[in-house]
Amino acid sequence: MYIRINPDACPTFPHQLSGDAQIPHSASFLRKKNMHDMHDKVALVTGASSGIGRATAMAFAKQGAKVALAARRTDALQQLQQEISLQGGVATMIKTDVAVHADIRRMVSHAIETYGRLDFAVNSAGTEGQWNSLIDLPEEEWDRVMNINLKGTFLCLKHESKAMLETGGGAIVNIGSINSFLGFSGGSAYVASKHALIGLTSSASAELASQGVRVNLICPGFIETPMHDRVEEKATAGVFAEKLMPRVHLKRTGTAEEIAKTVLFLCSSDASYITGTTLTPDGGFTMTT
Repeated sequence: MYIRINPDACPTFPHQLSGDAQIPHSASFLRKKNMHDMHDKVALVTGASSGIGRATAMAFAKQGAKVALAARRTDALQQLQQEISLQGGVATMIKTDVAVHADIRRMVSHAIETYGRLDFAVNSAGTEGQWNSLIDLPEEEWDRVMNINLKGTFLCLKHESKAMLETGGGAIVNIGSINSFLGFSGGSAYVASKHALIGLTSSASAELASQGVRVNLICPGFIETPMHDRVEEKATAGVFAEKLMPRVHLKRTGTAEEIAKTVLFLCSSDASYITGTTLTPDGGFTMTT
């Protein structure tokens, strides 16, 4: 099969071709590249039992990666593992509480022992915690949120990056929130933990990029997930529909699958010059704040 190239319409086309030159349709510069072809790669996803973590694990599997699924709920992990398998993918699972250091060590070791390497890691596990005033927020609740959202991400980075350095490098994506930039009344622990991920990601990138490990942060907006549903229930009646959603440029919530696509882009070779940055797939919300 051949196609005709008009050099007047393609000013950057090689000057050696003149007139209506013919070239094979399969020529390398005309092939459509699949930037998410991740066959023979290994991905680890925390928080894989639901929401963004689940969608991301599915997305990796669909692009050919072998996926290590980590979360606290084994029933949900088993269901996801079976779903991936039925669709022709490859996945293993391990019960993991990212607030427990020993669990994180075991999680990374399991991925390495099962698949021999680690190329991608997505730190999606998190909690919204209690909504409470600073005066009434218990110290132990502050510690619980920080242990999951911040310390857990730090410990994941620590062990994931070490594994990647031993096999030639990789890419890590942390999951933040629009509350990595914006505070709200009653959310001091959650907001502080998500703000801190910006500094943690930037510092990790500065340390690891020259050694072949890229680290980035994604800060999603209002995404259709179980956590979003819980937060909406806690919020003042009508606040989302009447005050927040009108400020979203796209006038809708996002999907976990849309965030998963952003994660896969940052892990792909097409993002090879992106590290230490923060992407904000939020439908334009933060641009109006």
